[in-house]
Amino acid sequence: MVSPQKYAKNRITNSIIKFKNFQYKADFKLQKHKNQAIFEETFKSDKSGNVRQNEHTLYMEKQKDIIAWWSGGVTSAVTCKICIDTYSKERVRVIFIDTHNEHEDTYRFKKDCEQWYGIDIETISNIGDKYEKIQDVWTKHKSLNVAHGAVCSSELKRNAREKWEKNNEFTYQAFGFDVDETRRAKGMKLNHSRAKPIFPLLMHYYSKKDCINIIQDSGIEVPVMYKMGFLNNNCFKTGCVQGGIGYWQKMKRDFPEKFEAMGKVEHDLTKLKGTPVTMLKDQSKGGGLVFLKPHPDYPDVKDITMMKGREPKPLFECNGFCGVNDLEERKPEEQDINYQIDLFDSIDEVKKANK
Repeated sequence: MVSPQKYAKNRITNSIIKFKNFQYKADFKLQKHKNQAIFEETFKSDKSGNVRQNEHTLYMEKQKDIIAWWSGGVTSAVTCKICIDTYSKERVRVIFIDTHNEHEDTYRFKKDCEQWYGIDIETISNIGDKYEKIQDVWTKHKSLNVAHGAVCSSELKRNAREKWEKNNEFTYQAFGFDVDETRRAKGMKLNHSRAKPIFPLLMHYYSKKDCINIIQDSGIEVPVMYKMGFLNNNCFKTGCVQGGIGYWQKMKRDFPEKFEAMGKVEHDLTKLKGTPVTMLKDQSKGGGLVFLKPHPDYPDVKDITMMKGREPKPLFECNGFCGVNDLEERKPEEQDINYQIDLFDSIDEVKKANK
């Protein structure tokens, strides 16, 4: 059977068919401005000349195909706002992966952002599915923080996002990597292309400080963790296992009960595994693991009191790809993988020139 559409210059939207005893006409009128279509049918009897007409109005919902991941931090919050301003509220879904380990103020910030965006923020979670709480992840895997990232982030953030990705359609997924995270963006673009990632903050050359200013200028109070001197809004209930030495030195000073609790977690996991399990590592020459609290069975392993005092480092926000920095050299067929790759290179050059 040959389709006449194959030979037509324009889309065929009407037809006439002659049957044995009647003639059938159909006309399809697309009304893009109303996001609907009118489908008209006419049946005319050859014998009597009687006409019967049907009219159907077809309503088409706009597809929400841009997915913006909201983590509770300032960079993801601004990323979501840029997406809505760029693509419209009708196309954007904002999604939050809840670990149930966040500071209570995160949920206040979420409500403020919903008013700012003009749409609701959806919530998904792996808590209540495989795990009842974040501690269950650490116990199951006998691990906290390893070279490729935190096991809790993989299980509660990345896996939740990838599960969502397999069961939903989308054109792009937007992540809040700022101008200091081009390496993470490169790694994600090259090694996780299925996610179709975009990075709005990089397109605007925005830093975390820029995002804080944008939120404050919008009349929104930044998350309280920033006011307390932390540079992220991740997992305050237990403390972030990827926080680093400066972060945990601050936790020891300001929130000693949380510090003590996580020190006990390290010791309990060490007993369970039979080898030292720590969150921290000495990045200086000689390196080695670092316990929060001295472990009597491992006197040769350093503890945080032996480390030089330092300020908390800026942490990237956990928005479904925590710990991804696995940049690989581009293969020839990947040279044109995305125009943003070249943008990242130019951003790196600008940063070097401004030092």
